[in-house]
Amino acid sequence: MYEALHLFALMPFPNIDPVAFSIGPLAIHWYGLAYVAGIMLGWFYARRLAANASLWKDGQSPITAVQLDDFLVWVAAGIVLGGRIGYILFYDLASVVQNPIRAVEIWNGGMSFHGGFIGATIAMIIFARRNAIPVWSMFDTVAAVVPFGLFFGRIANFINGELWGRLSNAPWAVVFPTGGPFSRHPSQLYEAGLEGIVLLLVLALMIFRFKALNIPGTIAGTFVIGYGLCRIFVEFFREPDAQLGYLLGTNWLTMGMILSLPMIAAGLWAIFRARAAVTSAAKA
Repeated sequence: MYEALHLFALMPFPNIDPVAFSIGPLAIHWYGLAYVAGIMLGWFYARRLAANASLWKDGQSPITAVQLDDFLVWVAAGIVLGGRIGYILFYDLASVVQNPIRAVEIWNGGMSFHGGFIGATIAMIIFARRNAIPVWSMFDTVAAVVPFGLFFGRIANFINGELWGRLSNAPWAVVFPTGGPFSRHPSQLYEAGLEGIVLLLVLALMIFRFKALNIPGTIAGTFVIGYGLCRIFVEFFREPDAQLGYLLGTNWLTMGMILSLPMIAAGLWAIFRARAAVTSAAKA
């Protein structure tokens, strides 16, 4: 069976060097560049949204370009710290307890989207309150641009040959250098397409066609639901983390699925709250 899976791998792994380029002894990795590209493109897009007064309630953006510039540092810190802490707590706690130095070995991989999401959310709440920005509008602005980071992050995962998928005989299956001599789903590319491109287009359609930013919380809620659904779908094709495997005695349930369920519930609540606030304001 496994030999057959190898033969069916028609898509060769590109074997791109994880190091994009070096400056003397300093090695610049694609993964780091992916974070920079995602944050910078997201920042540029967010500034364009903030500058378009017609997209916002009462024709006025609740956040300025200068505030978005200042927020860059906050969100970067929230993503990195939250992502690393989340990975440790959700996926690698036992190893870190045995060897605490692993907690700071970021160069060996280990970032959790769900942890980064929590870290970024905390950063957004603190920043919004310090700058008198409506928290839900802050959420909406950031949610609209997160797919940029997700897209580049998943492409970097593919380049690094990490977080690959389950065994597959699909014509586009890939033999990853670290995934054994077997063909696997390129699940990183599935995630890049769904969490990055599709989700970005859905949110953009809601913003520019249906003026969803007029109802604070709608874009944030839609993003959270969309990400949760995309992640759960792709988890059926993605190999679970080796130290965890499948959960609760199943051959399909993963930690990624479990962590995504509360996101969907939170997103539904956010949209319901947003609609209820509009109804309440109309009655008043």
